[in-house]
Amino acid sequence: MLFNMDNKLIQQAKELLTLSQKIVFFGGAGVSTASNIPDFRSADGLYNREMDTIIPPETILSHHYFVSHPADYYRFQRKYLTFPDAKPNPAHHALVELERQGRLLAIITQNIDGLHQQAGSTRVLELHGNLNRYYCMRCGRPAQYQEVIQAEEVPRCQKCGGLIRPDVVLYEEMLDEDVLKEAIRAISSADAMIVGGTSLVVYPAAGLLRYYSGDRLIILNRDPTPFDDEAAVVLHGNIDVLLPAILPSA
Repeated sequence: MLFNMDNKLIQQAKELLTLSQKIVFFGGAGVSTASNIPDFRSADGLYNREMDTIIPPETILSHHYFVSHPADYYRFQRKYLTFPDAKPNPAHHALVELERQGRLLAIITQNIDGLHQQAGSTRVLELHGNLNRYYCMRCGRPAQYQEVIQAEEVPRCQKCGGLIRPDVVLYEEMLDEDVLKEAIRAISSADAMIVGGTSLVVYPAAGLLRYYSGDRLIILNRDPTPFDDEAAVVLHGNIDVLLPAILPSA
């Protein structure tokens, strides 16, 4: 393992990616913090902020709480999880460039903001869903984002009156099996893997790295991770700076 943030390591990471044609990117909340979307667990993250509720965020964002208190859930979502002005940052655009070069096999993201797609990426696997998508829990009808925004409290299905929910994985719910299978398939066939903006402590998502058997693991993160010792290159810093810096030439 090489550890530090310097031009030599940036060049080495770039050389590894230049040799690669099947790159998988695995990203977390740190990818979106440069777009002014807070993460959850850092010192200034969502879970450590002063809020106007005594109920822990983990409870509000759980399946049972959503079903039993949908109005409270949606008040929380609108106040703390909705960022209509957020735009893709240079890290998102760097991944679009990797795809344009024909090197990117997949983006596997733990984020629910949809910024990868907004930037132009098409090979995105969303482990935790997308807060821009909604559907009726009774009849399954997809709901438009505007229906949720314009609802005074709890959005209801225009067809059957059922409760509309976000297409995200709440606490107490399992990850989508099909998405997991696709992610495992991509990681298993990757010749290089970039991990960025994630502490790699949240499971089962972090456990997906075990399916990578190559020797071109590159970790870009603000803080150390449990997988640093297994990486070919580790760079600590802001991913919106680091990821564009290690891009191979077209």
